[in-house]
Amino acid sequence: MTKPMHRHVLSALVQNVPGVLAHISGMLASRGYNIDSLAVGETEDPRLSRMTFVVVGDDSVVEQVRKQLEKIVTVVRVHDISSRDFVERDLLLVKVGAPAGPRRSEVRELVDIFRGAIVDVGPEEVMIEISGRENKVQAFIERMRPYGIVELVRTGRVAMVRGGSGPAISEGLSSAARGSIQRVTTAS
Repeated sequence: MTKPMHRHVLSALVQNVPGVLAHISGMLASRGYNIDSLAVGETEDPRLSRMTFVVVGDDSVVEQVRKQLEKIVTVVRVHDISSRDFVERDLLLVKVGAPAGPRRSEVRELVDIFRGAIVDVGPEEVMIEISGRENKVQAFIERMRPYGIVELVRTGRVAMVRGGSGPAISEGLSSAARGSIQRVTTAS
């Protein structure tokens, strides 16, 4: 009997130092783990970045990924937020064939329905920004295919536990983790 595969969202707080992304992605790849999505950005504390991973696997695989991440010195904390109440977003920029006239009006109407924005207009195409849950972004892409997608880029998903249900960055950090953050600050 096979174990059920689930989509897990992992949130890792890491030191904001050069090479962290390469180190972490290399470690995961070398162990054969596949990352569906990855987004990284600085937090409200400039010494730290948050990495949001989307991993598909059974619970034991995700637990192994989490344990491997926690072994890395520059990783401060890792949480599987999938079972918590969280908000996630994906960002899409897509360039679509839409010459002036009725075709461009149709595209503009779809952009409005999906609560997006036209962020650039050319003579024969428009660039559109859409953000939201993965299924919304994917649905918009499918609606744009008949118009001719010229170019498309997506971010990885970002996620955050809803208010009142997640710790602040410094809460729950061990004294060793606080010390390693302090060392990063003094070394900079």
